[in-house]
Amino acid sequence: MVPVGPYRMPRGGRDGVMRRSPGGVLSRLVHVRGEAVIVRAWPRSASVRIRAEASSPETAATAVQRMRFALGTDHDLRPFQRAFRRDRLLGPIMRRTPWLRPFRRPEPFEALAWAVSEQLIDGGRAVDIQRALVARHGQRSSCGTLRDVPCAQAISRLSPAEVERCGMSPKRAITLVRAAREVASGRADLSTHEPAWRRLRTIAGIGPWTVECLAYHGQGRDDQIPAGDLSYIKLVGRLAVLGRRATEDEVREFFAAYAPFAALAGTYLVHGAHSFRRP
Repeated sequence: MVPVGPYRMPRGGRDGVMRRSPGGVLSRLVHVRGEAVIVRAWPRSASVRIRAEASSPETAATAVQRMRFALGTDHDLRPFQRAFRRDRLLGPIMRRTPWLRPFRRPEPFEALAWAVSEQLIDGGRAVDIQRALVARHGQRSSCGTLRDVPCAQAISRLSPAEVERCGMSPKRAITLVRAAREVASGRADLSTHEPAWRRLRTIAGIGPWTVECLAYHGQGRDDQIPAGDLSYIKLVGRLAVLGRRATEDEVREFFAAYAPFAALAGTYLVHGAHSFRRP
């Protein structure tokens, strides 16, 4: 397939789930209705080839579609770029990196689970927790080289203590298990977006930032910026010349000017933050 607009293949994820070979082939294990499917993607000329190994064409097509979402090959940035190509902050970044796309997950629950694991800790520690969850509870491919992120059903069957043994704090382990049970039961249907967000927000430990990470990275909502992210709090404090870190409300106010692409604008501005001169 030919990606929409300028495109570059992403790197493999830090959690080790998506692997990149020396030849540039990305490999990922996904599950479609309980069936393990290995999906591989690689660049070829101006296109991206994606192939799935599955028992039926229908299952393979579903797995390929999920990988296309995760890789951003169908993500049309043209409306966003047309709207803000003359913006004093975004314009230069767009011209330098028109291929920039957000990192996304083939399953929305992955984005939710990883957001819970990343709450209020540094990135390195979060990666350790994620790798432990995958190693202990993720399903392995038949070839033994790939593992999938544990699904909502798998985590819903765990006790909080089992999640704790992967390095997560007791409170966040409880939050993750409760969230998984809401999703696995269908009470929080992640395909419905806003209704699911409202349901998840009733769980202690799930706030706006966690839901916005789910929305942006797992559901494709370019309007939902994770405003509580430290990178945005620092960036807005600098760009708005506040002389301090911004509050979450100030981050939202700053990015309101980029509606309905607030999250995309955030990704571009964080990527290009090194080029901004200090006031």
